[in-house]
Amino acid sequence: MGGFIGGLMKSYNDGGVGMHFILICLVFTLAVLIDRVVVLYLKANIDKEAFLRGLKPHIYAGDLDKAIAFCAAQKKTPLVSVIKAGLINVPKGEEDVQAAMDEATLRESPRIERRTGYLAMLGNVSTLLGLLGTIIGLIHAFGAVANANPADKATILANSISEAMNCTAFGLLVGIVALVMYSVLQGRTQIMVDDINESSVSVLNLIVANKEKMRMPATLAAE
Repeated sequence: MGGFIGGLMKSYNDGGVGMHFILICLVFTLAVLIDRVVVLYLKANIDKEAFLRGLKPHIYAGDLDKAIAFCAAQKKTPLVSVIKAGLINVPKGEEDVQAAMDEATLRESPRIERRTGYLAMLGNVSTLLGLLGTIIGLIHAFGAVANANPADKATILANSISEAMNCTAFGLLVGIVALVMYSVLQGRTQIMVDDINESSVSVLNLIVANKEKMRMPATLAAE
């Protein structure tokens, strides 16, 4: 392990100034990645099937109080917030339920989608910085060789090309990680958005099908 880290540090030091800029991209990539993983897989994640399974009996019974209370007792995720917004507006009519869910979806979607796109940008920038470092390294290599002693030209050229290749390798490595994780998280984001849309339609259909049994929440009935 120590040998691997030592070799990595040597490659980093041999890569020239371009490695520092690629390292900055790596730090930002890890920061965005950690943030998105925490949100998409922990904070905003909920078992859609289990949630709907627990909610449906209350809608079938026409008990809005219990349906809303059930939503309030769940982890506050975009899906729960959208469904709760629709249930609160049931007494106003179907159109208001749909409008409330649409508004809540527009409000909650950015929470799911934000910052993921930066991973694609960072992946592309890292790759380009690696290539830029390679070009700069080759320019330095051939500039140094032009004025060097003929006996030393091969050594100078080899060292300079090694520096350029280290920069390319590091840039490509960071770029690959960023782009792969962008694809994974983008797929996860799309699944969550689809779950919200599907659940909204499902709950709205249940409300319409059981509207004759719906009882107004106690707070509204008191008014």
